[in-house]
Amino acid sequence: MSDIRHSLLRRDALSAAKEVLYHLDIYFSSQLQSTAVPIVDKGTIELVEEFIFHVSKDRNIQLKRMSSMQELQLLEIMCSYFQEQSKDAVRQLIFSALFSPQGGKADDSRMAMMGKLVSMAVAVCRVPILECAASWLQRTHALYCVRLAKVLVDDYCSLVPGSIQTLRQIYTASPRFCCQFITAVTALYDLSSEELIPSSGLLEMVVTWITDDPRLSLITFLNMPISANMPLGSLGITPLVGLVRWCAKSPLSYKRNSKAPVANGHTGKLARESVEEGVDLDPLYSKLHLSVLQILLMLQAHLTEKNLFGRLELLQFEQMVQLVEELGRLVEELNPLNATREIELSLNRLAQVLQVAMASGALLCTREDLRPICSRLPHNNLLQLVMSGPVQQPPHSAFQPGFYPHIHTPPLGYPPRPSTPAAAAHPAHPSFIPGMSFPYRPMR
Repeated sequence: MSDIRHSLLRRDALSAAKEVLYHLDIYFSSQLQSTAVPIVDKGTIELVEEFIFHVSKDRNIQLKRMSSMQELQLLEIMCSYFQEQSKDAVRQLIFSALFSPQGGKADDSRMAMMGKLVSMAVAVCRVPILECAASWLQRTHALYCVRLAKVLVDDYCSLVPGSIQTLRQIYTASPRFCCQFITAVTALYDLSSEELIPSSGLLEMVVTWITDDPRLSLITFLNMPISANMPLGSLGITPLVGLVRWCAKSPLSYKRNSKAPVANGHTGKLARESVEEGVDLDPLYSKLHLSVLQILLMLQAHLTEKNLFGRLELLQFEQMVQLVEELGRLVEELNPLNATREIELSLNRLAQVLQVAMASGALLCTREDLRPICSRLPHNNLLQLVMSGPVQQPPHSAFQPGFYPHIHTPPLGYPPRPSTPAAAAHPAHPSFIPGMSFPYRPMR
């Protein structure tokens, strides 16, 4: 490896980077022929960091840096290489060796170059690179995934008007990349502040993708080996959590930000843009909410087919607890008297998602688990109904059979429900009951 390094030091920056890429191709192609699990050794990583990302291990050596033109040429060379490499395994290994974060000084340069490469791949529709990026998004820590998502959003939704159409068309070329991109975008834009609310163009694109094909959000899950374990800190295997957050929080977040004053005394940027563009985003979130319910309804069959029903949480209980807490804080920030409609809409959507998710097996908890959490929210009839459910009372109970116990403590207080065999037999994952008194449809 030292001989290669000394040879590269005599070359110009672009030539050295091209030579490292050529070395990686030979290295991984030979490894795949000799071993089932290729290993990226330390020397190879150091070559990549030194001659592609220009982070030298030797302080006494001044590295030659590429000019902007040379960097563009290198990106074009990478684009051509990944497009022409016929072996997917080699492509994936080289992409990982180049861009997997190592926790060192080169990571910022690594992320910057990958963002430019993936952005270029979107512009010229290089599917092999998009597929490599999809795998990278699946196995990399969420902190880095949202950084890539931010680069693409800036490039195609902010800098050049109309360029979002180029990103929108990627759906037909690489649905797997789109699934992972949605997961990263919903993790980035969590509606916690005005800056973290998706633009109308980005929102419309995501909603269009999902309403056209609800199965898009399940592509990673459907293609994932049953025994696969997600790396610690990685994005979820579906964007469902982020999409549920968008639907439930959007009425309250937009209401809060439309009232938020800024330094010059005007309302927030989001409210001004909505007025200027004449865009009513409520229908988009309503369409998204309907699609989320449809996706949850599809999940039961897929979980059963994979023998994962009751064993895999696609919506984790802790995530739902966090969402309820976020909704509670938003309600506290708003004047309930001036946000009655928004609060009701948010809680209606939350109630529907919880009911359908529990019934489909995507959320592995019972009403008893959720009841004390949801009791912190304002009263909502639909949430009251979903959280209570028809509970069979023991013969000696003071209540009538079929009584719906309140999740909010009434003024006079009810005696606690005793633990009985009937209560213990209550199913952990309730199914839909024909003839229920309320339909499953998005609340408008």
